Amino acid sequence: MGIFSLWQAILASAVGVWILSALVWMVFPWHKSDFSKTGDEEAVRSALKGLAPGFYNVPYVLNPAELKQPEIEKKFVDGPLAYITVVANGVPQMGGKLIGSFAYNLLVGVLAAYMVSRAASADAHYLEVFRIAGTTAFIAYGVAYIQDSIWFGRPVSITVKSLFDGFLYGLLTGGFFGWLA
Repeated sequence: MGIFSLWQAILASAVGVWILSALVWMVFPWHKSDFSKTGDEEAVRSALKGLAPGFYNVPYVLNPAELKQPEIEKKFVDGPLAYITVVANGVPQMGGKLIGSFAYNLLVGVLAAYMVSRAASADAHYLEVFRIAGTTAFIAYGVAYIQDSIWFGRPVSITVKSLFDGFLYGLLTGGFFGWLA
C-alpha cells in the first residue's frame, strides 16, 4: 500500500477533523473554562502594551548562573512567574487560522498515511489500518501538549481535555483510513 494511494483517506480525515474541531471548540462545553480573566485586565494590558508579538517569560533569565544572584532568586520566590504569548494587535482574523488548521490536518493525514504505508500490507484489514492511523493521529494531535504542562505550567486539566480532543481526532482519522485504505 503506497502513501499516494491513501490520498482519499488523507483528505477525508483532514476535512472530518476540521469539522469535529470546530464542533469541539464552538459547540461542546469542555474548553469554555480553559482561559481565566486577570484581576485587573486594564493594568495587564497597559503593562504589555508595545510588546512585539512573541513568547516571553517573567522573570527573564538568560544565563542559569543568574539564578544564584539574590535579586533574581527573590523575583522567583516573590513571583509571579509567567509565560506570556503576545500576538499581533487587531481583531483576530479567522481565515488564516482556519486555513492553517486545515493544512495541519493534512500534514497529520500524510504522517498517518506514511505510517500505514510502511506498517500495513496492501490487503490489511480495517482494524489494522485503523489502529496505525488512529494512533499516529492521536500522537500528533494530543501528546505534544503534555510537554507544555511539564515545562510551561499549562494546567493539567487543559492538557487532559486536549488529549481527549486528540483521542477523538485519532478515532476519526483511524476510521477514515480504515474505511478508505
